[in-house]
Amino acid sequence: MRVDVVIVGAGSAGCVLANRLSADPDLSVLLLEAGPRDRHPLLRVPKGFGKLIADPRFAWHFPTEPVGSARRAEKWVRGRVLGGSSAINGLVYNRGHREDYDELVRLGNPGWGWEEMLPVFRAIEDHALGGSASRGAGGPQPVDVPAAEDPLCEDMIASGAQLGLDAVEDVNDSDAERIGLSPMTARGGRRVSAAHAFLHPVRRRPNLRVRTGVTVDSVVFEGDRAVGVRGRARGRPVEIRCAREVVLCAGSIGSPKLLQLSGIGPGEALRPLGITARVESPQVGARMREHRAVPLQFRLNDDLGYNRHLSSPGAQARSALRYLATSGGPLAAASFDVLGFLKTDPDLPRPDAQVLLAPFSLRPHDAGGEAELEREPGVQAIGYALRPTSEGRLAVTSADPDADLAIDPGFLTTAHDRRTTAGTLRRMRELFAQEPLAHHLVEETLPGTDVVDEDEIADAALNRGHCGYHAMGTCAMGPADADVLDPRMRVRGVSGLRVVDSSSLPAMVSGNLNAPVMATAWRAAEFVLDQSS
Repeated sequence: MRVDVVIVGAGSAGCVLANRLSADPDLSVLLLEAGPRDRHPLLRVPKGFGKLIADPRFAWHFPTEPVGSARRAEKWVRGRVLGGSSAINGLVYNRGHREDYDELVRLGNPGWGWEEMLPVFRAIEDHALGGSASRGAGGPQPVDVPAAEDPLCEDMIASGAQLGLDAVEDVNDSDAERIGLSPMTARGGRRVSAAHAFLHPVRRRPNLRVRTGVTVDSVVFEGDRAVGVRGRARGRPVEIRCAREVVLCAGSIGSPKLLQLSGIGPGEALRPLGITARVESPQVGARMREHRAVPLQFRLNDDLGYNRHLSSPGAQARSALRYLATSGGPLAAASFDVLGFLKTDPDLPRPDAQVLLAPFSLRPHDAGGEAELEREPGVQAIGYALRPTSEGRLAVTSADPDADLAIDPGFLTTAHDRRTTAGTLRRMRELFAQEPLAHHLVEETLPGTDVVDEDEIADAALNRGHCGYHAMGTCAMGPADADVLDPRMRVRGVSGLRVVDSSSLPAMVSGNLNAPVMATAWRAAEFVLDQSS
């Protein structure tokens, strides 16, 4: 098979690109994925993510440097299966705010504003609420807003309304302070990953080939032009050539790693590792931003919520049987059933915090580990600063592609992030103090009522919270020579190479990243198809 374009990574971006590019019958496309095919039945069960994220068969686990005074090292999880992280994530479909995309333009990236991106989202979506000026219908990606599975969810929304948030049917239809049921990438109680939405329906195209079990270790160059990739397939070395472009869709961790291993990055760090510096690009792996979630949990005075359905083997078996029979019950719900956006200061022009609420409570666990519910009834929320200003970075530590990366999350190092995180927890507490939710509560169990001032709340977020799994910016696009990518996502200093995933975003989108990454790839396909771009 003649190959024009090689796409590395079959996650949200890679699946969208494979779909869009292979629609041109004159363009041959090869999509490479390190993980297996997405055949395991748990991959279609929404609540299955709680077990999947801990399973190395389907997830990469990237250890970070320790954070907080407790010096907790986390494992950042990314999908390692067809569909990538969209196959193991919490399913929340959140597009971000209009201003996020207009900010990309203000940063020097024309063509990425809301006027250009809203039509992209509408083209992608098949929304259960139907099409509108702000929603799509008939697109490849189903978006469901299922009815509340537990009455506590309705009480959460009603309490948010008492706090002054707009109770809305579609949380993506407004940028105001609002609360509503979580839209999710599902249909009829079954997860619809990017692979199921974009890849599987077009797998029979003669110009599209998909290979799983191929781990890409570096980009192959002839002079300054990318002409393919080098890696391993089932333990044997492979080299794959292409005639037109290599597109890295390996995510905010995998793409900068591949660039650095290929000699594109900070030369002073690469040369001591025995990596020849092909392009001096110090920002590769830098400018990383990630959400840091602060948790809030309460004990309930009634046996409500999901704990009774999912906290023991017997209860899990009964819930599984119900799901198999009806595609319903708690296993059909997203990671968090209710989604809210609020201001930590009433004078702000738009919400600066996101809260996610669910009718369950968790036992202590580390990021990257299996999530287990408490036996006693409880309720949980997490919240974070939507647009953090703290920056982390990552770097390869060896020329060996299997060596661990050095990942410094850089959490809560700015006054803005600490202040906003503290304000987020305070607003969450205010929400839970409203009726009708308040009369269900016995006591706050996490982080505890003694955690009050800004420093204490920041410490609770670092020591007892977790990452949002939303890292971005590590190969950011922009107009300056120092930016890793140009506004058409081409890697500076070489030709025939692009990066299309969350690493390319120079500004944090207000919320979860799956929907923005799919839209980014849909938009980027236009640049790849236009050979002048």
